[in-house]
Amino acid sequence: MVAPPWFELPPRGYGGIEAMCADLTDALVARGHDVTLVAAGRNGTRAHRMLRTYDVPQGPRLGEPLPEVLHAAATGRLLDDLDVDVVHDHTLAGPLLARGRSIPTVVTTHGPLEGEPGEYYRHLGDSVHLVAISESQRSQAPDLNWAGTVHNALRASDFPYRRDKEDWVFFLGRCTPDKGMHLAIDAARAAGREIKLAAKCSEPAERAYFEAEIEPRLGPGVEWLGEVTGERKKRLLARAHCLLFPLQWEEPFGMVMIEAMVCGTPVVTLRRGSVPEVVVDGVTGLVREHVAELPEAIDAAGALDPRDCRNHVIEHFQPDTMAAGYEAVYRRVLSAAPSPAPLTGAVPTRADMAPVA
Repeated sequence: MVAPPWFELPPRGYGGIEAMCADLTDALVARGHDVTLVAAGRNGTRAHRMLRTYDVPQGPRLGEPLPEVLHAAATGRLLDDLDVDVVHDHTLAGPLLARGRSIPTVVTTHGPLEGEPGEYYRHLGDSVHLVAISESQRSQAPDLNWAGTVHNALRASDFPYRRDKEDWVFFLGRCTPDKGMHLAIDAARAAGREIKLAAKCSEPAERAYFEAEIEPRLGPGVEWLGEVTGERKKRLLARAHCLLFPLQWEEPFGMVMIEAMVCGTPVVTLRRGSVPEVVVDGVTGLVREHVAELPEAIDAAGALDPRDCRNHVIEHFQPDTMAAGYEAVYRRVLSAAPSPAPLTGAVPTRADMAPVA
């Protein structure tokens, strides 16, 4: 399991890919697999062994190319000494080395695939086996070498459930135009409700958006919290009347939606990206076509049952479900490998499973 070098596993704050890697690693170990983790910083997972590329995660250098490239080079050297069945890579640069090894490489595509990202994976061809995190993401580039689609997940037991909600609405995400924070403020005001805003706002582009679109909208009924993480984030999600998520792009997945629902909080959002795969309209949230429809949806969200929201996540977005999906991918890839692999044939039930990863 090759994680990015930016944050430790699991991350203490920001780090959605790292959180997913940690949950998947733990779930695979719980299902009987022997997992070696390649990452940076401390190991907070149940992996049988961890191989570090950096003693300190490189989060402050996020966006620079060299940490990612060095991480990939170190991973390639470490893999020379390992006896594994599958390499599962979650980095951007790491898949460049897949063509030079006989071990199959599975790559989860965590970001958008339009433009250059899609071209990148096209050049990699069949040297990697790609896994989408939603059918929406996969539809952006159906010609790539896909091995499957597996939704992200979270551990429901890590999140509080609260049935009784407060009157304010919540925005949680990054401070970027594609998340639509300015539209969330406008919709909350139109609905006559207070809104609390929690967002990462540290990069130059994020600060520029904040100064242009958010700061002028601050005032009565609009509370800026900045970046919130950990238990505070979870308490806010559980208390809110709804999560307001007016997406302005084709979001590949949107972890914040399942984080809200598992707390019993419905999601009011627009029909973009993976939303129809994640939110059950009229049950766990309200999915609208146009921004102008959001104020009415905010009011209507109070009629939804918080227990339905949580149960939907427990049923569809738990780490064990995610791990089962990746097991099927690993077996499919191994059965198609040109050289004999230790595991072949149809995807078995859990009772039939033997360690593969």
